[in-house]
Amino acid sequence: MTAYNTAPGPDPDAQARTRAGLLSGFGAYGIWGLLPLYFVLLDPAGPVEIVALRVLFSLVFCLLVLALTGGLAPLGRLLRSPRPLAALGLAGALIAVNWLLYTIATTTGHTLEASLGYFINPLVAVLLGVVVLRERMRRLQWAAVVVGLVAVVVMAVFYGQVPWLSLGLAFSFGFYGLVKSLVGGSWPAIVTLTAETLALTPAAAWVVGSLAADGRLSLAAEGPGHFLLLLSSGVITAVPLILFGAAATRLPLSTVGMIQYVAPVMQFLVAVLVLGERMPLERWVGFGVVWVAVLLLVLDAVRAPRALRE
Repeated sequence: MTAYNTAPGPDPDAQARTRAGLLSGFGAYGIWGLLPLYFVLLDPAGPVEIVALRVLFSLVFCLLVLALTGGLAPLGRLLRSPRPLAALGLAGALIAVNWLLYTIATTTGHTLEASLGYFINPLVAVLLGVVVLRERMRRLQWAAVVVGLVAVVVMAVFYGQVPWLSLGLAFSFGFYGLVKSLVGGSWPAIVTLTAETLALTPAAAWVVGSLAADGRLSLAAEGPGHFLLLLSSGVITAVPLILFGAAATRLPLSTVGMIQYVAPVMQFLVAVLVLGERMPLERWVGFGVVWVAVLLLVLDAVRAPRALRE
């Protein structure tokens, strides 16, 4: 009698969701990894102008997308919810600080420091989870955080100063992620991004108006190409966040955590190979220690699900 294999095969729908999630995740972090090249093209616009216009054009793009996809109703409900709206206002302030530091780094020849900041960021996220959320750290996570602290000390000794720009990027994005996690996943990513940019809009509009009044606004003063590049900042801001949201809803958190290292790796390569930033021995040492900490986090992420199954 012939025996047939009746074991269920892979779920096609689950496979399709996973593929879509991977493509979205790599797309999001790939765009973030190439952002230094985009910001270099925006010269002579300064960091403050770039961030202010990024807020305004992101808001326009998000509202347009919400209008076309029927997402204005959830936005209206969010705007009538005081507690999550206040939290997103704080998130907006944190991401504005992050954007400003990142823009300063990439437009002043410090893209390597930006890359370092995003290598440090997962360590900050783990630390905030313990301090704020009272989460318990596993041994490899403790080891990674300790190695990360050693890296900061090593760089402070070699560079003669604490890497404040890298730490500012890591902590501003770490606290941003913490605030967003406390808000929860009740709202789509583009809705929360719209609320964040709405909170920043008065300050951004004031900055643009002040620059225009002083004759220092480059938006319409450098030709149509420059205008279109600045106009596209709304798309370049919102699209990777939308892709990230799609990845986060289709993939395990551990997988998304692995993919996040695509961005700082690409930023590092762009800084060294394209922008020609120097990597003297002391900088290699500092990065090397941070990469050891990152490797410990990756090993922990691989081992943790296996330990739970055993």
